[in-house]
Amino acid sequence: MAKVTVKNLNKYFDNGVHAVKDVTFTAEDKEFVVLVGPSGCGKTTILRMIAGLEEVSSGEIYIGDVLVNNVPPKERDIAMVFQNYALYPHMTVFDNMAFALKMRHIPKEDIKRIVYDAAKLLGIESLLKRKPGQLSGGQRQRVAVGRAIVRNPKVFLFDEPLSNLDAKLRVAMRAEIVKLHHTIGNTMIYVTHDQVEAMTMADRIVVMKDGVIQQIDTPLNIYNNPANMFVAGFIGSPAINMTKGKLIRKESDLYFDSEDYQLKLTPRQAEVLQNYADKDIIMGIRPEDIYDSRFDAMAESPQKFITKVDFVEPLGNEYHVILTTANNEYTARFDPKDLPKMGQDLSVTFDMAKAHFFDPESEVNLY
Repeated sequence: MAKVTVKNLNKYFDNGVHAVKDVTFTAEDKEFVVLVGPSGCGKTTILRMIAGLEEVSSGEIYIGDVLVNNVPPKERDIAMVFQNYALYPHMTVFDNMAFALKMRHIPKEDIKRIVYDAAKLLGIESLLKRKPGQLSGGQRQRVAVGRAIVRNPKVFLFDEPLSNLDAKLRVAMRAEIVKLHHTIGNTMIYVTHDQVEAMTMADRIVVMKDGVIQQIDTPLNIYNNPANMFVAGFIGSPAINMTKGKLIRKESDLYFDSEDYQLKLTPRQAEVLQNYADKDIIMGIRPEDIYDSRFDAMAESPQKFITKVDFVEPLGNEYHVILTTANNEYTARFDPKDLPKMGQDLSVTFDMAKAHFFDPESEVNLY
């Protein structure tokens, strides 16, 4: 096994696009690191440079202690699982999984044992005689993972491996890949645009935008302490609610003043943000931190105001409720208790202890 270190990595394409900009991060030995961000943010390009499939413009990539910038892909001891599975259609599942081992001239009996062990681990023993065209999407994905496992590489690289699967199968395969990581313990670097995959699978997440790393941290820390407005908005579903306003002082307290309401900050928030008094600021609050005021006992620092219920979206175990004021709109996540009706006025409670505040120019998280 080995850690992967990326130092000051840059990628310029022939058309002049600077796709990856001075990226530095480490995937520790046996760690599961997820690169996440919108399409075009450079995450797949980074993965391909680690794999040796894309030339490095500048910077360094180490696998273990070895600088691999000029090492051919086949000598890097990595295995990559692609979005489109990349299975040989004319070969059986067994032969697809055994292909790399045959290229290494490993004895037939050893190949058979290794392939069957991997197939058992993935629950595909009964599929070994079939060809890819006879398999479902989920089965093909398991075969692609199995083909990587048999090589016993130092590092696994996953390039959006679940994006072609339906929603139910994606959930199942997420769990299988996480369990696989716990079982075999190899270092894994996983690329996705799906923040749910990142949150549920990663030991640490690398959030990217426009070729630049925005934040590196554990899923929980990124969710609770986003570095900036982009991270706060990208991680979490439904997305965090953002409201423009100003901090105003009333006697010894600070209030967030939108055009619709004034909400008192907690003492700690007031202390940290005192230099922003009488300045513009952006408040962010997540849907689960907005309560129907009839059921706000869980709110640590409740502040109430009146909204209108614009839309109610039932999701079974919870409801997403769109709330409007004269100038703003909010999404709240409510339990299906005594649900409000569309069009009615509703008193809601913001738990200000959970609110974030962002600088409107730099977009940095101030609190």
